[in-house]
Amino acid sequence: MPEQSVSHQNALEWALGRGLGALAERMGFEWLEFTPERAVARMPVEGNTQPVGLFHGGAYVVLGESLGSMHANYHAGPGRLAVGVDINATHTRSATSGYVTGVCTPVHIGRSIAVHEIVVSDDQGRRCSTVRITNHIKTLPQT
Repeated sequence: MPEQSVSHQNALEWALGRGLGALAERMGFEWLEFTPERAVARMPVEGNTQPVGLFHGGAYVVLGESLGSMHANYHAGPGRLAVGVDINATHTRSATSGYVTGVCTPVHIGRSIAVHEIVVSDDQGRRCSTVRITNHIKTLPQT
């Protein structure tokens, strides 16, 4: 476990301090929880829909990749970087209003590979999408 995981509050502060990136910010990504055990965030349906009013499938993937990559980078620790190498999503329901919430839990965190599952649900708690991301963890070059 990295040094910054001394407490759950420190983990959330780490995530908030790192920033989300322009895409996630533009899509309305909001942190709800960030601990060594899981990461939870939500995004509004409004503004992230297909022309027919359904939450866009790519938006589920943006939420999942943002959660999984951030959590993998937290566990990678100082001087290391986690980068996505594989992502897949299975959409099982369409959200049409309110928010979708992603709950990210690690499946495996090793020295060089991290795998996370992200379950995305609507405001009624119904599963809409299941995303799985694999990140490669590498040591940053010394400068």
